[in-house]
Amino acid sequence: MNRILTTLTLLLTAALAQAQVEGAKPDTTPTIHPVHAIQDTETPAQRDARMAWWREARFGMFIHWGLYSIPAGTWQGKQDAHIGEWIMNDMSISVADYKALAPQFNPTGFSAHDIVALAKSAGMKYIVITAKHHDGFAMFDSKADPFNIVAATPFHRDPLKELAEECRKQGIKLGFYYSQDQDWTAPGGAAYQKAGHLAPTYHWDKAQDGDFASYLHTKAIPQLKELLTNYGEFPAVIWFDTPSRDMTPQLASEIVTLLNQHPNLIWNNRLGGTYKGDTETPEQYIPANGFPGKDWESCMTINDTWGYKSFDTNFKSTETLLRNLIDIASKGGNYLLNIGPDSHGIVPQPEVDRLHEIGKWLAVNGEAIYNTQPTLFTTPTGSFSDTENDKTGKPKFIPTWNWRSTTKPGKIYLEIFSWPHGAFHLDQLPRKVNGAYLLADPAHTPLKLTRTGDALDIQLPAQPTNSIATVVVLNTD
Repeated sequence: MNRILTTLTLLLTAALAQAQVEGAKPDTTPTIHPVHAIQDTETPAQRDARMAWWREARFGMFIHWGLYSIPAGTWQGKQDAHIGEWIMNDMSISVADYKALAPQFNPTGFSAHDIVALAKSAGMKYIVITAKHHDGFAMFDSKADPFNIVAATPFHRDPLKELAEECRKQGIKLGFYYSQDQDWTAPGGAAYQKAGHLAPTYHWDKAQDGDFASYLHTKAIPQLKELLTNYGEFPAVIWFDTPSRDMTPQLASEIVTLLNQHPNLIWNNRLGGTYKGDTETPEQYIPANGFPGKDWESCMTINDTWGYKSFDTNFKSTETLLRNLIDIASKGGNYLLNIGPDSHGIVPQPEVDRLHEIGKWLAVNGEAIYNTQPTLFTTPTGSFSDTENDKTGKPKFIPTWNWRSTTKPGKIYLEIFSWPHGAFHLDQLPRKVNGAYLLADPAHTPLKLTRTGDALDIQLPAQPTNSIATVVVLNTD
């Protein structure tokens, strides 16, 4: 019986942790936090001011980069079918063998200027980079632990410092991803079962054994202090990940005490210890209806992996990526789109090409994305499948790609994917419309409007201005 109760307890705890990662709200008795987070004490006006730049941004760059870019998805001749940054876990690589990668890491092709310029040319407003992923390797100069890019590699440079300097010059916000819970090379760090986020913490190497609280106090919290104090006004964001049962409310509160010292900081819902953070974080999918009334951010990859894999060439089309951005903005969310530099620090060219193409569209149509509010229309953007389930076991949402809408005071934007023959028809209008034009038309030539009761027909030219998405602007009262 004791073993049964223990098993049930582990499964329930793991399920609750996963629910928090997925942005779900499990039906549980609220936990009393030993320390209140700033989100619990600030006024709505204070929260609006703190979140203002993030809500305006709508589009950011995620960067997954670390030692895992050296094996690039292959270990001892075997290709890993999972994502690149999980290769140590997936292949049960020993701590000693994995740490032996550090002397091989010399990414002399890395250019902070080029990466920030790439983000800017793509129309991205912020960057979040993996300061430390689950492998425990710090991509910054850390005095708290020697397993880092400055002390343990021939590179001897701090990419985060260089990125911070370039972000200041080029006007981009910078944030840091930090794996606060999992750490596969530090004694006591958590480690999930291979690609199985519902399994209890396990270790495959005695060098990983230790006390989680000790790991937190000797490595994670000291490194978070370094990240929060050594880069000037940055980070603007701390992005936590994969909380386990080890991150109790008491231990999490020690991190929250540190975060509270930086009142402008934004952090997500993956700290653990039942702290909700600022943002919901759907991963690799767009929620059917977003998260109404909440700040949220879909993080997604350009191919199938986050960390670089040499053989993953399944790059999504520019059409898919751009329509994802529009879809997310129409539901009031942000799009955090990932790049995975290789072991030389070079971003794969197909990722560069797609980001440049997205940027060209935003250079013309960004007004319909940045600083916008969700759609005012109730038109469904898809339907739930009768035959397919998503990774949570629920019916999969299948989007339709006809059109989306965003809004600002005085304007409604219609992002049209499927160009109609003749007129674009709206059954009902949420506001009184007094004019329309194509956003790509610098002259803002008026489009003919025909009203029939509550309906409106907008006469369009024969061809769209863009084959992926053409934006019609409705001037409204």
